[in-house]
Amino acid sequence: MYNCRMFIKRFAALVIAFLAVAVYGAQFLFAEGTGMSRLLYQGHASFRLTTSKGVVVYIDPFAGKGYDVPADIILVTHEHQDHNNVGLVTQKKTCRILRAKDMLVSGIYKSIEADGIKIQAAQAYNRNHLKSECVGFVITLEDGTMLYHAGDTSLTEDMKTKLPLMKIDYAFYPCDGVYNMDVREAAKCASYVSAKHSVPIHTKPGELFDLKAGAVFAGLCPAGTSLIIKPGEEAVISKE
Repeated sequence: MYNCRMFIKRFAALVIAFLAVAVYGAQFLFAEGTGMSRLLYQGHASFRLTTSKGVVVYIDPFAGKGYDVPADIILVTHEHQDHNNVGLVTQKKTCRILRAKDMLVSGIYKSIEADGIKIQAAQAYNRNHLKSECVGFVITLEDGTMLYHAGDTSLTEDMKTKLPLMKIDYAFYPCDGVYNMDVREAAKCASYVSAKHSVPIHTKPGELFDLKAGAVFAGLCPAGTSLIIKPGEEAVISKE
């Protein structure tokens, strides 16, 4: 009887999570307009960020479409081939490429300002990713909106200590359970970091996005904090 009740509860939570995926995805789609920062999820761990001032930032280019808008900045969390295909990106002559080796020097995680935004490196590591070769990125936009792209990682000390103090607005967590942590550990990370919105990415090897993994992540996250962005969707982001 106990096992039956547990199954029913878990099944109900999964159904609710799937509904949340559909609702959240619709609510956060980009509506045409100007003066708003927006984020295109290309799939896997790849994003194109366009700030309210028109600064274009690509993060871990590899998957999907939408690399035609000329880049001001390209961020690469580490040098695995599914994160570092900068050749996909149309680049301005002044484009700046920042890799893990540029942002993690002699054990020091660096912070820089470029084109009016602040970019700070954070820890990223697990059994498949060396701590000395990988970073996450905390990006602070012109209006103070703060995004955290965790890179390829599992739970880190920064997630427990430094990141919660930063009051992050949007946090993006890998959760494939193969090369990175699974959805359960990713949700645990989300509870530590306490971002306003927690977003699952890098959900399944060889896929742009796995809806089931996203739904499970949403169901495990602190209530009201999960956000699902599907590949090809562009979301308005703001400090709120």
